[in-house]
Amino acid sequence: MKIATRIAARLAKAAVVLLAILVLNFLLIHAAPGDPAVVMAGEAGATDDVFLAQLREKFGLDQPLYLQLGKYVWDVLHLDLGFSYRQQMPVFDLLMDRLPATLLLTGSAFAVSLILGVAAGVLAASRVGKWSDTLISTVALLFYATPLFWAALMGVLLFSVVLGWLPPFGYETVGSGFTGMRRALDIAQHLALPALSLGLFFMAVYSRMTRASMLEVAQLDFVKTARAKGLSPGLIERRHILRNALLPIVTLAGLQAGQLVGGAVLTETVFAWPGIGRLMFEALTQRDYNVLLGVFFVSAAMVIVFNLITDLIYGIVDPRIRAQ
Repeated sequence: MKIATRIAARLAKAAVVLLAILVLNFLLIHAAPGDPAVVMAGEAGATDDVFLAQLREKFGLDQPLYLQLGKYVWDVLHLDLGFSYRQQMPVFDLLMDRLPATLLLTGSAFAVSLILGVAAGVLAASRVGKWSDTLISTVALLFYATPLFWAALMGVLLFSVVLGWLPPFGYETVGSGFTGMRRALDIAQHLALPALSLGLFFMAVYSRMTRASMLEVAQLDFVKTARAKGLSPGLIERRHILRNALLPIVTLAGLQAGQLVGGAVLTETVFAWPGIGRLMFEALTQRDYNVLLGVFFVSAAMVIVFNLITDLIYGIVDPRIRAQ
């Protein structure tokens, strides 16, 4: 019952935060320079005042800002994110069409960075002071300092242009007609480079965090007691050191899971990946306000969901949290 109450309280707080983000994003977008009606008129080849007035009236841009805000919030509460005048389709349908690609990319990058980062950190901590520890720390520092877009471009140059191992762009081979497992393998080949590029930075963070956390936990009294009892080094490392060292990793992973969505903007643009990150970049250049607001709303909701999941996992990793 206490767990259900905690979850309900966190959901209520999350709803308030999401509503505040919704209002703030709306105000910031409409404070930005540029008139979407002018952009639409320019694309249609007509810029007279009558046509501009018709466009503003059609899309509600002629109404006072507070009325536009009230209507927008009311529509979002009914899962109506508006209409994209550039794509000529509802924003909700557009996002649902692009969201699976982003979730596939960010989920793969998150899994790769977390698994490889923690594994590298454990290896470095268990061999502290040796050449392998120095190598892992150096490589992690290199990945941490490398700009995301540069790593993505170098990955394309090496693995696609020079070696020819992986396709450089896109979600799948255009016109291939693949189905079933063959299509899944084709998507996996296209996914490898963007997922690895997006996950490199976070893999370096997890590696260094895991190493530092394990070395800190290894000096605590309960670990010394376990060694005094004669427990094997492997058992001490797995059951006593690693489990307690994972607590800050879980917290960091929950925070950075949401940041992957932001990093996906650059990655999806470089690799022409058809996700919401690339959609947001296109909407920004086209002054498509409704699409921008929809992407911001979905991204904020994803970050909040990731944080809620982190809280639940934290309670699993550290049973003391559940007792509070």
